[in-house]
Amino acid sequence: MVYDVIIIGSGPAGLAAAIYAKRAELSLIVIEKAGLSGGQIINTYEVDNYPGTPGISGFELSTKFREHADKLETTFINGEVTDFHLDDAIKVITMDDGTQYRGKSVVISTGGAPRHLNVEGEEKFSGMGVSYCATCDGAFFKNKNVVVVGGGDVAVEDAIFLARICKQVYVVHRRDQFRASKSITSRLLSMENVTILWDSVVEKITGEEKVEFINVKNIKTNESASYDVAGVFIAVGYLPNSETYKKVVATDNAGYIIAGENCETNIPGIFAAGDVRTKELRQIITAASDGANAITAVEKYLNQL
Repeated sequence: MVYDVIIIGSGPAGLAAAIYAKRAELSLIVIEKAGLSGGQIINTYEVDNYPGTPGISGFELSTKFREHADKLETTFINGEVTDFHLDDAIKVITMDDGTQYRGKSVVISTGGAPRHLNVEGEEKFSGMGVSYCATCDGAFFKNKNVVVVGGGDVAVEDAIFLARICKQVYVVHRRDQFRASKSITSRLLSMENVTILWDSVVEKITGEEKVEFINVKNIKTNESASYDVAGVFIAVGYLPNSETYKKVVATDNAGYIIAGENCETNIPGIFAAGDVRTKELRQIITAASDGANAITAVEKYLNQL
C-alpha cells in the first residue's frame, strides 16, 4: 500500500498532524519509536499554558491527544526508522525489523530534547523542580528562589523572565561573561534580584521529594557553595532528533531541519513539524500548530501530483 502521508513521531506535532490528516480523509500511518505517544510532555509534571487545560499533567494531556487520534481510527506503528529513501516520488521508510512502508509524503515530527547537565539529582527531580522550560514552568515558582544554568540567549532570557516573578534568581555560568547578546545581558545585570555566579558549574541538586538545594562549584577557586532554591532551570542547549534525516533534508548548524511555517523542507513531499524544525518558540501549542500546518501543506502537495 502507498499511503498519502507517513508521520514519523507521535508527540504533539505528530498527533495533531494525524488528527488533521484523518479529518482530511488522507490515508496514513504514525510511526512512534517509544511505543508511547506524547513525546516530551509525558514527563512533564504539570502543564499550565496549554489553553483550556490549566493544571493538567503532561501524561494526561498526551493521553487526550492520543485518544483523539484513536477515535479517528489512526493506525500507529511501533518501531524505529533505520533507513529511508525520501527523494523519489514514492517515499520508502525502512524500520528496524526490516518492514518497509511507502508514502507519497512524509511528515518528520521526531521532536528533540534539552541538553542535560548529567549531574546528581537532575534526573531524580526532573518535573519536581528541575525544568528545561522557564516559560512553561516559571509561574509555579512565583516568589521563590530559583537557579538558571547557562549563558546563551535562552538562559539570559529565561533569567529575565523569572526575575520578574521570582524572589531571587541565581544564574550559574561556567565562563566569566555571557554569550548572549549585549542588549539582553545589560537588562539582566540591571535587575536587583539577580545574582550571577561566574566561572561556576552545578555539582549536584538535592532535596527530599522536590528540589531544595543546589551545590555550585567555582572552577577557578574550587570552592563550593550550597543555595536554597525551589527550582532549577537548565538552558544549556537543545538537541533535535534529526540525525537520521540529515543526509537527505537540509538542516542548520544546530541540526534543526530547515522549514518555515508551512513546514516544507528542501525536498518535495517532505515536511518537518514541531521541535525538530527551525523555529523561535518550542512549546506544546506551537508543535500542535505545526502538525496542522504540515497537513495543510501535504494536501496542497498531493493535489499537484
